[in-house]
Amino acid sequence: MSDASGTDATGPAEATTESTDQSDLTTRVALVDDAHAGELLTLRRAAFVSEAQLYDDPHIPPLTQTLHELRDDMARDDVVTVGAWEGHRLVGSLRLEIEGGKATLGRLAVAPDQEGRGIGTSLMFAILNYLPEQVTEIWAFTGKDSKKNLAMYTKHGYEEQYDRAAGKLTLTYLRRVLGEVDARGGASHGDPAASVPAGDDAR
Repeated sequence: MSDASGTDATGPAEATTESTDQSDLTTRVALVDDAHAGELLTLRRAAFVSEAQLYDDPHIPPLTQTLHELRDDMARDDVVTVGAWEGHRLVGSLRLEIEGGKATLGRLAVAPDQEGRGIGTSLMFAILNYLPEQVTEIWAFTGKDSKKNLAMYTKHGYEEQYDRAAGKLTLTYLRRVLGEVDARGGASHGDPAASVPAGDDAR
């Protein structure tokens, strides 16, 4: 569980591959606009049920946020909401909040039936396309007991910094410092809605 989303916010393009075999599909990453807010809300709620069960808390923010609150959040100038589509279906998303040279990653969500197909990994790489040039570090936080999330962040260069209590939860905060080559050379900065093939790990 992570809490803390340019370019022209267009809707998703059609899938680049037409196939009934999911392993052949290409994940398309693009900004999520207001027209897809309802679909985004549904995706997040489905994705975070397992986190609520892990912590025995049905009131975590991703499950209690209303559609109105979500739309207000998406409209903020300092928030970037990025989604992953397969065909016309939104199968993953994450939120970035920009504050000067710092970006905070949150609400990383993957549809439960799509976990393990690399959608989370695709999003983690794709967000580099949406960072303003002044951003030098990305922060993320997740529940201390969310071992899968912690392993994924560590895999992508995030290092644990400290723990902080948040109600009944203990959150672990992680940071990734972006080097010039790491941040700008490793991502295709010129195409913010590039098609990204599914990798190995999700959520």
